[in-house]
Amino acid sequence: MIRVGIVGATGYGGAELIRLLVGHPHVQIANLYSSSAEGESLEKTFPHVSGLGLPKLAPIDAQSMSKDNDVIFLATPAGVSADLSPQLMKLGGTKVIDLSGDFRLECADAYRNWYKKEPAPAEWVEKAVYGLTEWNYEQVAGASLVANPGCYPTATLLALIPLMQKGWVKPDSWIVDAKSGVSGAGRGLSMGVHYSEINESIHAYKVAKHQHTPEIEQELAKQSGIASLVQFTPHLVPMTRGILVTAYGQLVTNVTQAQAQELFEATYADKPFVRVRPAGTHPHTKEVLGSNYCDISVHVDERTGRVIVLSVIDNMVKGAAGQAIQNMNVMFQFPEKAGLLLVPVFP
Repeated sequence: MIRVGIVGATGYGGAELIRLLVGHPHVQIANLYSSSAEGESLEKTFPHVSGLGLPKLAPIDAQSMSKDNDVIFLATPAGVSADLSPQLMKLGGTKVIDLSGDFRLECADAYRNWYKKEPAPAEWVEKAVYGLTEWNYEQVAGASLVANPGCYPTATLLALIPLMQKGWVKPDSWIVDAKSGVSGAGRGLSMGVHYSEINESIHAYKVAKHQHTPEIEQELAKQSGIASLVQFTPHLVPMTRGILVTAYGQLVTNVTQAQAQELFEATYADKPFVRVRPAGTHPHTKEVLGSNYCDISVHVDERTGRVIVLSVIDNMVKGAAGQAIQNMNVMFQFPEKAGLLLVPVFP
């Protein structure tokens, strides 16, 4: 058994980590941390975790945290991990999985421009491993600090990388239309997630300005060796969980539907959490709800010469807590599927 600590336990990401880790065969939830509710029981914030015997919320102190945990999940807003993770790394004794964006972007100026915050120290950004498990398995296995991917980039990159590695798509032609449930905005209160403002409505936000754009472009280039330009537009839909990505790319060579289907099936044949749907089908967010699966379908439009890829995930699981646990499993040489073999909630 390894000892797990969760920073940001009173947020949605922290609550989802608890839900999944409670059933993990190799984990003890040893410590929960909060900067706003230290000394309190988490049941006060989340009654749904009553009866689980969870520890009370403890203050954030790097010295004790490094001694009391084998791995720490940071389910915190951007900017927190940039300061806390280097402290933990210098003290040693624990591995860190950061669910924020603080260690995802390799370029400091890009982080400043897109996140409007000061970046983490360059030496630790360089040491962090981008935790897209399906594509960085070996690097994650040897990592002490993992930058857990964003929810939109996870769904997008799993859809785009196979095609870019083949060189089948014009690299500056990608248009990514993404739709997310409201839980992606976190638990904080704002007009943007006010029930009467979002119910029975759908709208785009951060058009041409979303901070996940450079993350997608960076990792797409690293995996394919080709610099790509991605037009990324996110939308908020009136549901709690789920992301649907619809990506359009201009083909530069004649590719048949059968070839595209074969590519995706071969690419993800040994990846337990990516399910390639049969040709002609369209995945629904409901079909991955509460699970760590990413369901993908690929469609070649011979009339327009474009390829269309559909990708769905639960933004709280494969887009956050589930993928973080998947990375933990790899880091500690547990079975990759440990604690994550959850059948989607349906209906």
